[in-house]
Amino acid sequence: MEVIIVTGVPGTGKTTIAKEISKEKNYLYIDVNKLIKKEKLYVGYDKKRACQIVDVNKLCKRLDEVIEKHSKEKGIIIDSHLSHYLSNKKVDLCIVTKCSLKELKRRLKERKYSGQKIRENLDAEIFDTCRIEALEAGHKVKVVWTDRDYGLEKIYK
Repeated sequence: MEVIIVTGVPGTGKTTIAKEISKEKNYLYIDVNKLIKKEKLYVGYDKKRACQIVDVNKLCKRLDEVIEKHSKEKGIIIDSHLSHYLSNKKVDLCIVTKCSLKELKRRLKERKYSGQKIRENLDAEIFDTCRIEALEAGHKVKVVWTDRDYGLEKIYK
């Protein structure tokens, strides 16, 4: 079974890319945000950022179980800005979505993110946080740009 994780700063196109790959390859799609909420894989709520505080260790353990449970599937796509925390031994490919700062800011404003949350996510994109963390974790990384100017790049043929 092939395991592909899709990570990147919120608003960079993870879900679009993950669902596109899932559909074209007929792979199981896992929305990690739904899993976190459904199984309460968080330790509290951050009012300042208006989001759950995820227990990353619990999340990774649960994702390992999901991968094992679906081991007879053709493949699995895991969609989350936290997916790169999974062990590189469980993952065949880590796709990091990126987009221009101008496009990212537009997308986050459209989602009605606070000014502070937009700034934090722009900083994470500027410092290439998700890609660097994925590389440090030992993942095989493919970067995909999702700006409208680029179109959605085909990444897996």
